[in-house]
Amino acid sequence: MNSLYLASGSPRRRELLTQIGVPFTVVSVAIDETPLTNESAVSYVERLARGKAAAGFTALEQTSDACVLGADTAVIVDGQILGKPVDQADALAMLMALAGREHEVLTAIALTDGLHSETRCVSSRVHFRGISVEEATTYWHSGEPQDKAGGYAIQGLGSVFVAGLNGSYSAVVGLPVCETAQLLAQFGIPCWQNLTVR
Repeated sequence: MNSLYLASGSPRRRELLTQIGVPFTVVSVAIDETPLTNESAVSYVERLARGKAAAGFTALEQTSDACVLGADTAVIVDGQILGKPVDQADALAMLMALAGREHEVLTAIALTDGLHSETRCVSSRVHFRGISVEEATTYWHSGEPQDKAGGYAIQGLGSVFVAGLNGSYSAVVGLPVCETAQLLAQFGIPCWQNLTVR
């Protein structure tokens, strides 16, 4: 069976992989996440997911029987990609742009074994209730928005803003578990490895 490596520092992605019973090792990667000129949001997240997987594979000293999973999530509103906020003003601007309306969350996953690579992209729609500036400011000071695409975490304190979701909850968190399980199976990595058959 192939060994799985996760090219992500995200605790959420680690939790979701653990949840579906897939053992893995984290490999640290750093890539430039600047969008290219006129790059579509789908192309952007797919490029970053592939880039992280490829960088993770390159970082491994052993290459046989290893697969590397990369992922990237972006929040899109009015055609604009919202990354991680750079400061409080940026986070508040993002939350105000999302308040009282629907936005798209794209998560791409990429898996490579060094010879073959496969990519999937999952789109979800999230509807926010109205948010006051005071709420947004208090939320910023919680520390949660600081490293989150779009300035919020659906699985954390930011869940109070979510009035509706159409799509994959786990994809909005950062890793679409259904599609990830299917992709892993293609590379011979089963889920539920922690279950014992009686």
